[in-house]
Amino acid sequence: MTIVHGGCHCGGVRFTAQVPIGSTLLHCNCSICAMTGFIHLIATHQQFELKSGESLLSSYRFNTGQANHLFCSQCGVKSFYQPRSHPDSWSINAHCLDDYDAARWQHQDFDGKHWEQAKDKLESNYENT
Repeated sequence: MTIVHGGCHCGGVRFTAQVPIGSTLLHCNCSICAMTGFIHLIATHQQFELKSGESLLSSYRFNTGQANHLFCSQCGVKSFYQPRSHPDSWSINAHCLDDYDAARWQHQDFDGKHWEQAKDKLESNYENT
């Protein structure tokens, strides 16, 4: 395991998380991820700690309403959120890590335009590892 630190642009929202070394970052092409450049690093709820900024977080939900997109009300950055694909985890935006280095991580595409099929494929990949 390794500990990562990050937050939003203005610094109001700060977090730490424990994630497995060499975790896979998911690159999603759904409408919101494509527009915001969000790259997913998954951390379970137990492995994530919001250090500051809870009162600054605003919520946005669309489509099924299951995902809770949280963003800083001061600077507008979504540094983490509750995805519908991983209900027991937070999805951290790798771009919001203090020391983000793309070469440090594995990378995998997630076809969010075809969410149900992509979720099934993701689950079968985890079951086979």
